[in-house]
Amino acid sequence: MGILLAFAGSNSSTSINLKLVRYTASLVADHTVQTLDMSRYPFPMYSIDAEQENGFSNSLIELRDDLKKADGLIISVNEHNGAPSAYFKNLFDWFSRLERDFLNEKKIFLMATSPGKRGAIGALGSAEKVLSMFGATVVSTFSLPSFGAAFDETNGILDDEKSVEHHRKLEDFIANL
Repeated sequence: MGILLAFAGSNSSTSINLKLVRYTASLVADHTVQTLDMSRYPFPMYSIDAEQENGFSNSLIELRDDLKKADGLIISVNEHNGAPSAYFKNLFDWFSRLERDFLNEKKIFLMATSPGKRGAIGALGSAEKVLSMFGATVVSTFSLPSFGAAFDETNGILDDEKSVEHHRKLEDFIANL
């Protein structure tokens, strides 16, 4: 039994990606899953000036340490204008200043969802590249388009094909931990 850390790449308190993460975490058996609400982690925009003037916050260091201790990560990224949100990029800019390979050999189940029909695939592809750059292994990816019509908080993923795909990719991820 390992520890998994699950979070969305969004700092919105109403994040649909966080809803997908919570649903996914609820399906995991035989592992402890800690789900983080990133709206509780307000980090300033990274700049060398901010780093030199204020250093690294305790919450950033603790979060990075939690990432490193976890056996695997479940992440769902949101998309703004075809790319991951500025919040997601900023978070990883800060982490990389603490330690370049902070995700070294970390296994990740990477997801994305959006209200639109593309399912945030632009953000998904960009996030996969960024995470790999920091040493992570993205084991599985999953995109859920048309979130409002495709997901219900009580029943989860409503489309049978997408539900089967999601379960299969989650099982793949768990098997590779």
